[in-house]
Amino acid sequence: MNGPLLLAWLLTGVFALLTLSCVLRLVRLDYARLGQDLRQADLAELLLVVAMVAMVSPIGGPIPAAGWQAVLVLTAAWFGFAWWRGRGQAPTAGCGHHAISAAAMLYMVTAMPHDGMVHGPWLTMPTMATGPALPLVAIVSAGYFLVDAARSGVAAVRTRGVGAPGLTSRKVYRAVMGAGMGYVLLAAT
Repeated sequence: MNGPLLLAWLLTGVFALLTLSCVLRLVRLDYARLGQDLRQADLAELLLVVAMVAMVSPIGGPIPAAGWQAVLVLTAAWFGFAWWRGRGQAPTAGCGHHAISAAAMLYMVTAMPHDGMVHGPWLTMPTMATGPALPLVAIVSAGYFLVDAARSGVAAVRTRGVGAPGLTSRKVYRAVMGAGMGYVLLAAT
């Protein structure tokens, strides 16, 4: 097994483990008391991490790239609109961040080459032979996610055991997901 393939499997495992925290929050938390915006955020995080698993997995995903593009456009639009509607108020579930995350993932899916016999319509980042279109977008996005990952990691340590249920889990998720997205964006350039 060569280095890039081993790394692809490692990233697949890390992102797959993140799905567990999302599912556990969705199953265990009382959203009637905590608020439906947190449920939407947790569902968005589950969707985004499943898309990352499909992107970095060496075997590809069961959904073609066009399917992911449609889902990510809807996710970015939904959270973008929610952010716009609630601007000026304290965002409790990070609508702006989820919109940016979905847009960045849409960029990753769209900027990847999808032609040729090797790649086909499926998402398989390890087979990328060329970099993405508009590499500056990848670099700026990676910077955003790496800074956000560091901030979320510090917040996860500070909020451990205090605050609303699921807060630390969300912060750890955001730190790991941000670091992973930052790495994938930089590695693709």
